[in-house]
Amino acid sequence: MQRLEGLMRKALQQYNMISAGDHICIGVSGGKDSVALTIGLANLRNYFEHPFKITALTLDPCFGGVESDYTRLEQLFAKHNVPYVIKRSNIGRIVFDERAEQNPCALCAKMRRGLLHDTALELGCNKIALGHHLDDAIETFFMNLFREGRIGCFSPVTYLSRKQLTMIRPMFLATESEVVRAVRRAELPIVKSLCPADGATTRQETKEFVHQKVKEDPAFRQKMLGALQKSGIDGWAPVCSGCRQSKKEAIEDAVGKTLLGRN
Repeated sequence: MQRLEGLMRKALQQYNMISAGDHICIGVSGGKDSVALTIGLANLRNYFEHPFKITALTLDPCFGGVESDYTRLEQLFAKHNVPYVIKRSNIGRIVFDERAEQNPCALCAKMRRGLLHDTALELGCNKIALGHHLDDAIETFFMNLFREGRIGCFSPVTYLSRKQLTMIRPMFLATESEVVRAVRRAELPIVKSLCPADGATTRQETKEFVHQKVKEDPAFRQKMLGALQKSGIDGWAPVCSGCRQSKKEAIEDAVGKTLLGRN
C-alpha cells in the first residue's frame, strides 16, 4: 500500500485534487480498485498536507434481484474509521429485465453515474473519487480511438458545473498490477460483481489488446501516460506544467510512438 499511496499522493499534488476542508465521496463498487482507493485515501488523511473527510458509498444495482453482501467491506471500513453508506437500487432490473438491453453497459453506467452524483450531494460531499488507474485511462483512450474515431479520455480532474461537484481519480498514475499487488499484500476483501455482462464487454477486449502491447514493449504504459499528459486533452496536463502539444503531435505521440514502438 505504501507504493500505491505514494502514487496517489503524487497525483493529488500534481493535479491539485484536494483542498483543505473537502468532503470526498468515494464510489465503491466492491472491486479491488475502489477498495484500494478507499484504504489509500483513509491512510492519506493522516499525513496529507490538506485535511479532508471521506465517506465511502456503494450503489448496489441488485442484479438479478439479489442484494450483494458487503459485510466484509463494512468491517474493513469501520476498522479504518471510514463512514460507509450502502444504497440499494433497481438499476439491474431496469437494464437487464425491463429494457433487456443488448449493450447494457452504457445505460447502466449512465444511471449509476446520476445516482452517484445525487447521493454524493445528499451526503454533503463536494467531490467524488473514482478508482480508475492508468490501465483504465489507456483502455479508454484506445476505445475512443478505435471504436469512435476520436482522440479523448476521461480526465484526472473534472468539474461538473450542473451538479457543482468535482470528480477526481487519485489512482490514475498507478498501473492495474500495482493496485493488485497492494490489495493482495494488504489482504483487502473484495466483493465480486454480479453483473451478467461482467467480463464480456468491449473494455475486456481492449484490456487484452493493451496487455499484448505491454508484452511487446514493457514501457508501453509509461509512454502512453506521457502522451496523454502532453496531448492537449482537457485536464491531462499537470498543474505544474504549462506544456501542451498540438492535436497532431498528440496523435503522433499516442498512436505512432506507442503502437509502432518508437522511443
